[in-house]
Amino acid sequence: MITPRFRLSLPFTSPFRVAISLIVVLLFAVSPRLLLSAPQHSKEKPYAVIAGTVWGPDDRPVYGVKVKMRRASDKPNKARWETYSDHMGEFAYRVPAGETDYILWAELKGFKSADGKPLRLVQEVTVHIYNDEREDTGLHLTH
Repeated sequence: MITPRFRLSLPFTSPFRVAISLIVVLLFAVSPRLLLSAPQHSKEKPYAVIAGTVWGPDDRPVYGVKVKMRRASDKPNKARWETYSDHMGEFAYRVPAGETDYILWAELKGFKSADGKPLRLVQEVTVHIYNDEREDTGLHLTH
């Protein structure tokens, strides 16, 4: 029986491999600097984010609540944006940047808690946006 002979091969055994390895290392070291210094031409308009959580009467997040939002200058109860809370009770809106007030509320028609009692919103929430920022808020529900 012939036993194979294992050879220990190092990556830098020849001058050619040393040169290639050095070039690769230099490219990886220099390229992030070039990418970061390159001018960024973004055609995306600036925006703000309004994010929040819907909280139930037991101070737990509530899933599946329809959250509506409008500008404070719009007609009352006329929703411009709407979304649903996710499994963590969270929701988010992307709105245009600039100083504006937004009003958020939850539509709870036919929505009941786990014990069967109907839920209602404690109060509408007003959020003020100054520029392109993220503003966090919460909607609290009660029986």
